[in-house]
Amino acid sequence: MKQKEDKIITEGTVVEVLPATMFRVKVDGTNHIVLAHLSGKMRLKFVQLVVGDRVKIEMSSYDLTKARILYRISGKQTQDK
Repeated sequence: MKQKEDKIITEGTVVEVLPATMFRVKVDGTNHIVLAHLSGKMRLKFVQLVVGDRVKIEMSSYDLTKARILYRISGKQTQDK
């Protein structure tokens, strides 16, 4: 049985929007920029990201140049609920 690989979860800022729901994200605390794509749930809910958005990303410990965007971190509290 295959063992689940280790994931690195961190936060970053979108610095460039690319075609096909791809983004360049600058990882917090470093000057490292990764190529990131939207997670499946974000695609289904049509979440739109723009330059400057704060996001939580997941990277594989095997390839630190690519990541998956898990969700957008909201800077303001909404009281719509």
